[in-house]
Amino acid sequence: MTIRIINKSKNSLPAYETAHAAGMDLRADVKETVELKPMERKLIPTGLFIELPEGFEAQIRPRSGLAFKHGIGIVNSPGTIDADYRGEIKVLLINFSTEVFEINPGDRIAQMVIARHEKVNWEEVEILNDTTRGEGGFGHTAVK
Repeated sequence: MTIRIINKSKNSLPAYETAHAAGMDLRADVKETVELKPMERKLIPTGLFIELPEGFEAQIRPRSGLAFKHGIGIVNSPGTIDADYRGEIKVLLINFSTEVFEINPGDRIAQMVIARHEKVNWEEVEILNDTTRGEGGFGHTAVK
């Protein structure tokens, strides 16, 4: 699949880092180091603008290494870029750690997964088909 992209940053285009990777890294398009204090959230620009085909979305997800090593996440995870959005892709980072985290120009801050999605039509009914799980919700299968 080919997707049209405008790159207004000095960073390379998002790319798959390994042969079987699902996500492409997004990089910070900041002019100088940005400090993210504990429990602070900031919208970080990428300098990227994309034109997705109808029926697709771009999911913006946290990078596992940043989450594990530094407590950095994405507030609205996964963020969704719709096919009709033409603005700059920005990432809403949050610092869950107790230490200040620095975001430098070109740092890999998130990953983007391109995914197909379906549109649905609702069929309003009075009863749903039974399943083994039924109404079992949060924690219904226990820990062990």
